[in-house]
Amino acid sequence: MHLSQLKSGGVIVRENETARLLPGIESIFALAQAAVEQGARIADLLPDGGEAVDLEMLAASGKLDVPVRHPEPARMYLCGTGLTHLGSASTRNAMHAQTEEHVSDSMKMFRMGLEGGKPAAGEVGVQPEWFYKGPGSEAVAPGDPLTSPGFALDGGEEPEIAGFYLNGPDGVPHRIGFTLANEFSDHVTERVNYLFLAHSKLRPASFGPELLLGDLPDHIEGRSRILRGDEVIFDQPFLSGEDNMSHTIANLEHHHFKYAPFRRPGDLHVHMFGTATLSFAGGITPQAGDVFEISSAAFGLALRNPLSVASDTGCTTIRTL
Repeated sequence: MHLSQLKSGGVIVRENETARLLPGIESIFALAQAAVEQGARIADLLPDGGEAVDLEMLAASGKLDVPVRHPEPARMYLCGTGLTHLGSASTRNAMHAQTEEHVSDSMKMFRMGLEGGKPAAGEVGVQPEWFYKGPGSEAVAPGDPLTSPGFALDGGEEPEIAGFYLNGPDGVPHRIGFTLANEFSDHVTERVNYLFLAHSKLRPASFGPELLLGDLPDHIEGRSRILRGDEVIFDQPFLSGEDNMSHTIANLEHHHFKYAPFRRPGDLHVHMFGTATLSFAGGITPQAGDVFEISSAAFGLALRNPLSVASDTGCTTIRTL
């Protein structure tokens, strides 16, 4: 079962090939709040009826939003984990070279995940690489531009799966569902020095168009493409799900929500689980106007976003009070 959010208000549910507008429901966020309050599953709270809609047409016309937003953007956290997929170390090492005598920090982190990222149920495994992308203001709707700042050295896609979480009144995180994500990053800046990873991640990200309810499939096959006009300049498959990861989802969730500030009641968290497929590793340099397209049958409609580049505003001036 999949849910989509209209920018104008309203929630669409898709079961198989049939999509309908849920009567009396304005947002998936409100549905999640009700599910937390009632101790219920979201799927059990969906009303019957509602008019049939053309979901693909709504997506193409830019009417779908990020599936879940917090009404207060500052209470929505965009974060993620890297080096979590079985092919991710080779991609990262293309940026940070290693020799027989020197093993990169990326490879060390990746090996730690292979050795301890999948603990038994109820046990704690090794912690992953972690990053912060920004507040909810940086969550970009499907079809809207992903904007690279003027000072950036690159603006490249990262095809990932993201989980959405709402903290209950007692601080317990509740998983709402999963979506496709474009964890947009600056890979040239990251390549300068691994310690610039934090800088490279402070960029917008896009999610949707459809939210998958329930558990994440163990094996996910998808495709990542970049279109430049009528030409496809990048086209590669990507894999996700625990069968293709060095960590369990539960272990990644634990190491995010173990921090008390991330369990503040009422906050919304979006957590991106990493990837092993980057056009950057293939020597592609995206340009303004290029369209990123991330798709997977498990998540319904593809996530598409054009790339835009902001003008450089120069040195930031601070005013003394």
